[in-house]
Amino acid sequence: MTTNGNAAGDGTRARFVWPSNCLQTLLAIEHPIIQAPMGGATSPELTAAVSNEGGFGMVAGISCSPSRVSELIRRTKQLTKKPFGVNLVFKDDVDSQLDATLEEGVAAVSFFWGDPVNQIKRVHAAGSKAMLTVSSVEEAKKAADIGVDVIVAQGVEAGGHVPGSVSTMVLIPAITSELSGIPVIAAGGLSNGASIVAALALGASGVWMGTRFLGASEASIHSVYRRHLIAADETSTVYSQLFNKGWECPHRTLRNSTTEAWERAGRPGAGSRPGETDAVATRPDGTRIERYTSATPNVALDGEIEALSMWAGQGVYSVRETEPASRIFQRLVAESQARLRDLTLG
Repeated sequence: MTTNGNAAGDGTRARFVWPSNCLQTLLAIEHPIIQAPMGGATSPELTAAVSNEGGFGMVAGISCSPSRVSELIRRTKQLTKKPFGVNLVFKDDVDSQLDATLEEGVAAVSFFWGDPVNQIKRVHAAGSKAMLTVSSVEEAKKAADIGVDVIVAQGVEAGGHVPGSVSTMVLIPAITSELSGIPVIAAGGLSNGASIVAALALGASGVWMGTRFLGASEASIHSVYRRHLIAADETSTVYSQLFNKGWECPHRTLRNSTTEAWERAGRPGAGSRPGETDAVATRPDGTRIERYTSATPNVALDGEIEALSMWAGQGVYSVRETEPASRIFQRLVAESQARLRDLTLG
């Protein structure tokens, strides 16, 4: 590891050279930090801010029409000339979304909650890289076999939808010991420089961060959600399948009135949960959002925001204030640099 010194006195940013790996070259980025695509919380401003700092921003395509995906990509391009990617989830019409994505042109397309075997060739033909989120060694091997360029290994500590049950610390070395020649990105519970360095030490080529960037002023989340994130600690999340209306998938959220009422009732199954059909919030068009719905509490919603699915990973303890994404990113790099220096010097 080498550095070119601390920030210069004239206010320019000094360049930090990371331990060598192929991820930065593959994605044409300076720092191996990828902003996770958080549906309903990510904005073009957030994506662009991360890319502008030398990381890799991601557009969240989940639940978006193809025209909306195109709009988000175009808005992001207006804010950055740096590379960024788009995330697509197989609960949607991925092929139509992919058409729009590749027509606009992005550096990478990441996939989640399915097998992109039929999409990989199209991504490569368009000159983009393909990424896939996995939660086991078996899934990682299959991803490599179908030609995925980057594997995102998601540990159970992650916020949002998390189909796996293995911790990040176990999952990363398990995968990297079986695969070589393909970058593996660590996801789940990573929220500061120390955890970035730990992920690299485990064999990861970079990190995938979501919860930490929920603290960014550019994140399009409701102020109530933001306050709960800032007040949370490492014990404040719940891993369950509680908010399953609209998406049947295990997930991690902040503990709230909905989770507490469900736990007091003995954790009953769907159909027998407290307030099963309560309308706790509304969308701008007046659509009701029932309790237990998979719905990010973003700025557009109104109602009992605290009762909704406030997605968060166990690294939420690092979210302590609202600040620009650029400042968060710069702090992550500085913390990583300091930790690597400490380890190098013994």
